[in-house]
Amino acid sequence: MMRELIELGRSIRARDPARPSWGEVVFSYPGLHAVLWHRLAHRLWHWGFRGLGRFFSHLGRMLTGIEIHPGAKIGRRLFIDHGMGVVIGETAEIGDDVLIYHNVTLGGLSLKPGKRHPTVLDGAIIGAGAAVLGPITIGRGARVGAHSVAVDSVPDGVTVVGTPARCPPGQCEDERTVGYGIAASKPDPVGERLDAMETEIRRLRAELALRRAG
Repeated sequence: MMRELIELGRSIRARDPARPSWGEVVFSYPGLHAVLWHRLAHRLWHWGFRGLGRFFSHLGRMLTGIEIHPGAKIGRRLFIDHGMGVVIGETAEIGDDVLIYHNVTLGGLSLKPGKRHPTVLDGAIIGAGAAVLGPITIGRGARVGAHSVAVDSVPDGVTVVGTPARCPPGQCEDERTVGYGIAASKPDPVGERLDAMETEIRRLRAELALRRAG
């Protein structure tokens, strides 16, 4: 546990632009405390002491404002910055060197047993207030923008924003968009309505031009 505390502390000090002292990191960073509480709860959960694991998970939630299910799998050097309101579900998996901001949800969309929560690979960043939902994968070095809702997997190194979360136009070579951050393969009722209105306006203009000419 001490070795992990030192590793987490070094990672936080290197990545936090506030440049906290060791004392600040150890005693005043709830993200660090939440990860350490989770390590204990996770071990108990997998040793079969599920009730005790949930109890220690609940203690961690009360003390930090960060809720991590004891069944979730978390890699090394997870930095939960600020942290309040973060929720990480039971079947979520998080790789190494991931950065998660406050009010993030790694949640599920199904009540069926099995994999229900996201997998977040190494080096990914989840912005404040974002929701990543379902058994999707957030790729290595990918970013989910603040207050975005991701319900589809995100490739390595790609940034997505909006609801539903999509690449900004022109930044994803493998996906054309039809406007409003909606993929071409997805329904776009607003775009379809605008296309219909544009067609109608052109028809009326053509009729008006013919009447004036006649």
